[in-house]
Amino acid sequence: MINLALYFNFYLLLALSGYPGTIFTWNKRTGLQVSQDLPFLHPSETSVLNRLCKLGSDYIRFTEFIEQHTGHVHQQEHHTNQSNQTGLHGIYLRAFCTGLDSMLQPYRQTLLDLEQEFLGDPHLTISHVNYKLDQFQLLFPSVMVVVETIKSQKIHGCQILETVYKHSCGGLPPVRMALEKILAVCHGVMYKQLAAWMLHGLLLDQSEEFFVKQGPSAGGAAANQDEEEEDLGLGGLSGKQLRELQDLRLIEEENMLAPSLQQFSLRTEMLPSYIPIRVAEKILFVGESVQMFENHNHSPSRAGSILKHQEDMFAAELHKLKQQPLFSLVDFENLIDRIRSTVAEHLWTLMVEESDLLEQLKIIKDFYLLGRGELYQVFIDLAQHMLKTPPTAVTEHDVNVAFQQAAHKVLLDDDNLLPLLHLTVDYQGKDSKEGSGPRDGATPPQDTSPREVPPTGWAALGLTYKVQWPLHILFTPAVLEKYNVVFRYLLSVRRVQSQLQHCWALQMQRKHLKSSQTDAVKWRLRNHMAFLIDNLQYYLQVDVLESQFSQLLQQINSTRDFESIRLAHDHFLSNLLAQSFILLKPV
Repeated sequence: MINLALYFNFYLLLALSGYPGTIFTWNKRTGLQVSQDLPFLHPSETSVLNRLCKLGSDYIRFTEFIEQHTGHVHQQEHHTNQSNQTGLHGIYLRAFCTGLDSMLQPYRQTLLDLEQEFLGDPHLTISHVNYKLDQFQLLFPSVMVVVETIKSQKIHGCQILETVYKHSCGGLPPVRMALEKILAVCHGVMYKQLAAWMLHGLLLDQSEEFFVKQGPSAGGAAANQDEEEEDLGLGGLSGKQLRELQDLRLIEEENMLAPSLQQFSLRTEMLPSYIPIRVAEKILFVGESVQMFENHNHSPSRAGSILKHQEDMFAAELHKLKQQPLFSLVDFENLIDRIRSTVAEHLWTLMVEESDLLEQLKIIKDFYLLGRGELYQVFIDLAQHMLKTPPTAVTEHDVNVAFQQAAHKVLLDDDNLLPLLHLTVDYQGKDSKEGSGPRDGATPPQDTSPREVPPTGWAALGLTYKVQWPLHILFTPAVLEKYNVVFRYLLSVRRVQSQLQHCWALQMQRKHLKSSQTDAVKWRLRNHMAFLIDNLQYYLQVDVLESQFSQLLQQINSTRDFESIRLAHDHFLSNLLAQSFILLKPV
């Protein structure tokens, strides 16, 4: 009788270890169950055994899940390998399985302890087994919910972090502690990806699991139409227009001057809720900056290390965070801020001191914002006959010759500057003829739909500027296109002012002749138009351009942070577009 009880207990331990047989049978749908045709079992014993069998069923499903996704074998071949049937894959899933396997270790150790106890005392009852394993009765079902959620919803990548985190916020201490240990293992993968991205500019993400991705952001595509057209009361700005101005970085196109610079953005659906979007954007900025330096074959003596040779120190601190049993947002964000500050300060030094950002801004102001008014006055006179008709294939060449002549007439003979500037004239059929792509620094066409023929060359005129490394990360093609919008607008105002002044000259030539009532009406009209345009020109150049430009320079000189410079520049450009009435709805 003793041997029978001992054998039965060992069969029970085998079943709970994932090795069922004839006494404890396994069914894929119902799980592990005690056989119904055992005459020596009392119904109460059967009830206790089936309660234990639920633990065995969960354990078998856990080990089957681990085997499918990591290849770790803890049981016999009677479980079908379905690794390619679930569609689940990735390094975060493997890390979850590793953490799950470590969570099962106390359970396995308890079974081994029970085996030793049975060998020492064959009279131990089923109730003793039930008592020893009672600690897992709450844990296993709760963790099984997490596993089933991952399987049923095909949770992928960093979304696994969010799933485990949400289930760890319950009120059961054993469940919370177990899931926190699993989460710590999964965080190990995230910290390795962070180290590669932030310290070396490497996006190690073959399965698209990280919350940083290569390519533009897909956000905002499904914006509500009513919200887009809502007038915000900001000088006629609608919600859509304001977002377009504030999200310049999100609509950047590939920089034709730096093909090695790739665009990256956040994959927000992968970002865990306990990591704020502000922290993720800092991570994105650091990785982009480091990646730009790693890919650019620039003189090391000038650029140096963007992290000031502190990579090893930051890597050690990331490893230290990885070793913490619980994720601390305060410690995490503090480290991210320190890395970001180091990168931003180095970029500021490179931009402002070594690349002379202030001089580049002065060039932008002189040519895009018509700071060199005398140059454009001469250019308008020289190019008027070329651009008053619809443009042709030779218009662009002729206009650039006129631009060079105007520069020489106003004594602007900078051999280093003029080759970087190029006037473009967009005419019908230009895209099909220029099959090799746009000129360096030019903005690629936004679409391939048929365009209307520009009524005049002035309407199709644009200006391109070859931005040198590393200023291209501030003056992107999208930003230069915004400057082009302002350029065309200011040039049109200047042309109208010039033509009204020409009318005044003709009026002065004829003032000694006898004038009719009609002439007087014309003169008054010209006078009213000139009054409006002169005041508009003064407002644009003094109250808008000079005022905003001086604020921009003041902000650049008061910080040593590149992100602050980029934000100040974006605000400068947004204010130009808003305050110069360009975005006003027609009345």
